[in-house]
Amino acid sequence: MEEPHHRIRALHTASTVTVYQAYSPEIGIPAMREGRFPAAWKRDRMTWIKPSFTWMMYRCGWGTKPGQETVLAVEITRDGFEWALRNACLSSYVRGLHPDRSTWQREVKRAPARVQWDPERDLHLQPLPYRSLQLGLSGEAVRRYADEWTVSISDVTPLAHEIHALVSSGDLDSAIRLLPKERPYRAEGELLAHLRA
Repeated sequence: MEEPHHRIRALHTASTVTVYQAYSPEIGIPAMREGRFPAAWKRDRMTWIKPSFTWMMYRCGWGTKPGQETVLAVEITRDGFEWALRNACLSSYVRGLHPDRSTWQREVKRAPARVQWDPERDLHLQPLPYRSLQLGLSGEAVRRYADEWTVSISDVTPLAHEIHALVSSGDLDSAIRLLPKERPYRAEGELLAHLRA
């Protein structure tokens, strides 16, 4: 079956969605240990969450980039994830979707969440011809993410390193078996209609 150009792919249950972030050990280790973000985590900055494990690996270099050595799987409520989608706008102007550039600029300033559709990645971190969601949270959305939506935080850095080692050795079948079991996230029309680039 051919992949649609835009799709949310995620590890999810009936009540939660898993997203990924990478931090320095000073942030990541206390977050994983306590199951919540520590005081050093900045609530006044935009934070980007990624439902795609391989896209996170592309972004953090399998947990090797400076300041991104600790890869976290953050399980959040579906209600929170969908609130963010409903209240999001696209991070860039799209002719035909937005009435005009100034309308889009007003939306960006007002919206507590932003969506980017980035090329999904294969195990070699090369771009695929379809895109996955990246969700930026700011203001109210950041506070809700940290204080209301987060169900659990786990360290998946060892998993990232193990998969990377298998890919590097050419054992792609074993690497694929270890990947989180992401599947299409069923988002009803109104959730994504305003976010299709």
